[in-house]
Amino acid sequence: MPTPTSLRRALVTGGSGELGGAIAQALAGGGYHVIVHANRSLHRAEAVVGEIVAGGGSAQATAFDVSDAEVTRAALDVLLGEGCIHAVVNNAGIHDDAPMAGMSSEQWHRVIDVSLHGFFNVTQPLLLPMARARFGRIVSISSVAALLGNRGQTNYAAAKAAMHGASKSLAREMASRGITVNVVAPGVIEGRMADAAFPPERIRELVPAQRAGTPEEVAALVAFLCSEAAGYINGQVIGVNGGMA
Repeated sequence: MPTPTSLRRALVTGGSGELGGAIAQALAGGGYHVIVHANRSLHRAEAVVGEIVAGGGSAQATAFDVSDAEVTRAALDVLLGEGCIHAVVNNAGIHDDAPMAGMSSEQWHRVIDVSLHGFFNVTQPLLLPMARARFGRIVSISSVAALLGNRGQTNYAAAKAAMHGASKSLAREMASRGITVNVVAPGVIEGRMADAAFPPERIRELVPAQRAGTPEEVAALVAFLCSEAAGYINGQVIGVNGGMA
């Protein structure tokens, strides 16, 4: 069995959740050593690691607040001291919904800090090591809300849409170094949050496919974008939304 030091390494932020866990599993299945990140709940990241290892994969857990630039840099310095991180999936994100007319400044900034500033805080320190390795895969998880808009989510949609522009620009900056930068924008995906927010009849109204997607369907695309085979796919925003957009 390959050792962690002989495998390419991938970091999945927000890897302890339902979607992040599925992405971590798919990357491990594709041959990566996966660093499963949690914001605070290290035990949840460790549980995902346990599942990956039990299935014959290689993984480790880490926890830090992606919205804190200094804390993130310190954590990444430790991880980079163990070896290059060849792929990063920016999956960490939060909701704090309210109509903009009633949204507080704290609600606006909290979502921007995690989803947009977190993208920068995590991705920027990894770029030069990727460039030296002449290989890098950067995939950020967005939302159909960034494409269509959604009532009560001006903060969330703004953060995700900004990440689209940043990713397209970064793709142009890093392409000659063997680094690709893409965005995956899911629609309604099965899980605790979606199950509570979208009853079956509402899903049938919203989604042409008449069903919610699964975390595994999103994860399969992310794993492909992180593979050697996806080396010519760059600067793209790809929906996984059953035809919503």
